[in-house]
Amino acid sequence: MTPMMKESLSLSIPSSTKYLALVRSVTAVMAGMFGMTDRSGEEVKLAVDEACANVIKHAYQGDSNRKIIVKYIIAQSFTVVIEDNGIKARPETMAGRDLDDLRPGGLGLHFIRRAFDVFTLDPEKKKGNRLRLIRYRRTDDEDCDRRE
Repeated sequence: MTPMMKESLSLSIPSSTKYLALVRSVTAVMAGMFGMTDRSGEEVKLAVDEACANVIKHAYQGDSNRKIIVKYIIAQSFTVVIEDNGIKARPETMAGRDLDDLRPGGLGLHFIRRAFDVFTLDPEKKKGNRLRLIRYRRTDDEDCDRRE
């Protein structure tokens, strides 16, 4: 087995929902580079989309003139770091809606926690938020040797 090279990519987008399609596309490509199956890639894509939508809705309160930075790092794990300079998130108040409550919205945290093994907000970031999402290789991910 050849050693895995570290791959990384940073994306800076305006805080508008019309750019979330770009985030989904890049996330899908990066998940494929990590060797995820289509199903796993879809879970990760949805989770990253939800995290960015939460930045737009909560940290920026719908202001579409701000920036969101999305960083992808592929090494032994698949890491996505999402940064903003908006209203500081309060992790103690973050809770997904009950899964039995069937209505739109409020499921983003469930999607994120399902797709990623680590979900942390960086307390060292003075202004705004830095969310780090890490997915370790899982048995349902394809073998990394299939990467080119």
